Amino acid sequence: MDKSNSIRFEAQAQIMKALSHPTRLFIVHELGRAERCVCELTEMVGADTSTVSKHLSIMKNAGIVDCEKRGTSIYYSLKMKCVLNFFTCVNEVLKKKVESQMVFA
Repeated sequence: MDKSNSIRFEAQAQIMKALSHPTRLFIVHELGRAERCVCELTEMVGADTSTVSKHLSIMKNAGIVDCEKRGTSIYYSLKMKCVLNFFTCVNEVLKKKVESQMVFA
């Protein structure tokens, strides 16, 4: 692998790592529906604010989400909506996996 491919794949891996947590996937799913303040996401996730903020920070650094401060609240939105296509792909893989397991059962 040449250096430019190595750099590109490393950058892609960083984005995938930012998505590689169930809570982050849930947050992306919710942000795909509507922007949310941290307080809403904290309640939805059922975790403390610092934990949710850490997840959001990881995804913001990866370029997946964006935020805007309004008064004392911070609102997050999905910056890269194309990531929702990834969910469609993953669900298709899961469906095929279940179907193939049913054939061999």
